[in-house]
Amino acid sequence: MVCPRCSSDVPEVSHFCHHCGNDMRTGDSERKNAYAARPDEAVASFKLVSTIMPQGSGKQPYTYKVALGIALLLTVVTAALGALPVAIMIAAFAIPIVYIIYLYDVNLWEDEPIPVVAAAFVLTGVLAALFTWIWSDKVGLSIATIGENRSGPSLRDLLIVLLLVPVVSELIRQIGPLYLASRPRYDDLMDGFTFGVVAGVGYACFETLVLHWGWISGGFAGPGSSAGTWISIVVLHGFIKPLVYGSATGLAGAEFSGLGEKYDGFTPRWVGGLLQAMVVNALFQGGIYLLGFVGGRGSTVGAILGVVWGLLLLGALIIRVRTVLHKGLLEAALESAARGGSNHASGELAFCSRCEMPLLPHSDFCSACGNSVRSVPKSARGVTAGAGASGYEATTGETQA
Repeated sequence: MVCPRCSSDVPEVSHFCHHCGNDMRTGDSERKNAYAARPDEAVASFKLVSTIMPQGSGKQPYTYKVALGIALLLTVVTAALGALPVAIMIAAFAIPIVYIIYLYDVNLWEDEPIPVVAAAFVLTGVLAALFTWIWSDKVGLSIATIGENRSGPSLRDLLIVLLLVPVVSELIRQIGPLYLASRPRYDDLMDGFTFGVVAGVGYACFETLVLHWGWISGGFAGPGSSAGTWISIVVLHGFIKPLVYGSATGLAGAEFSGLGEKYDGFTPRWVGGLLQAMVVNALFQGGIYLLGFVGGRGSTVGAILGVVWGLLLLGALIIRVRTVLHKGLLEAALESAARGGSNHASGELAFCSRCEMPLLPHSDFCSACGNSVRSVPKSARGVTAGAGASGYEATTGETQA
């Protein structure tokens, strides 16, 4: 039969077109119920791991979920007990560490870990610490202790948190991802997004350390009536903020990489993604600042409302990220189909990394489960693309006697 979307010849038993990913059974060309990077999930769903870790997360998602859950539990317990230095350190480094482990698992850096981590995490972190110190200390504004600022917001502070911080911080977070995405070996759509997430969580980590350095150096506070405020703040800055920053920056990085094999560069789509990230930053920073005054000085109510506001923004971003990546993978596959198909899976013994069914030559999608071949790690693609070789042979280069 013929795919109505890309006009490719598709075997009768196929559920999905192996070239463009079209659902041949339902006729839903947009695949709203089969996310391209994880086809057993709907596109509009709040699935954190498969959203921020799209490459290879389908194989062991519970590993990352458990790691993040343990870190969150330790943060809440230590904050409730008044061990603020420990709580802040766990909260600040939890998501960056889990994400770097994810990068190692999927081998995104292709045996170049130092340049990738240095450009996307360390460089961003150093610049984040410097800029945060300038605007929070030297400029005269500090929102490190949310709910403990002056009796009301000031116009000067609002200009800082709504304009200065969102714009400059996002430009800083773009440096590493854009440098990496402009290199030929990292010019894929998924690479640009992932590098943006790395930069975002790295920035959030060092920003949190600078903003809350008073708590870190203050020592053990002991359990008290402020436990609810402490928990809300460390959860907000340690878990919600890095995900907001990372998702927003990742979207801009994906637009920079574009759909094709070569990066698109500074196109209007990248400008739109950059402005979108700045708006998200402004909404996050401004909302947290203003809600910090609700209930008066040091109010737990304001801190909890800040967490709720952050979760609402994060939820909207997750849906946005999934929609953009989903459409990007489908559109890129359609362009590839017009050129005769991709080279992601071209061997006679190529298999889907998710369902382990055989892949048809020059596939962009698995015809059985609909998983995007581009959503799996490049190292796994190399194994599946071994022309006539088994996984062992493709990996080691050896042949069996």
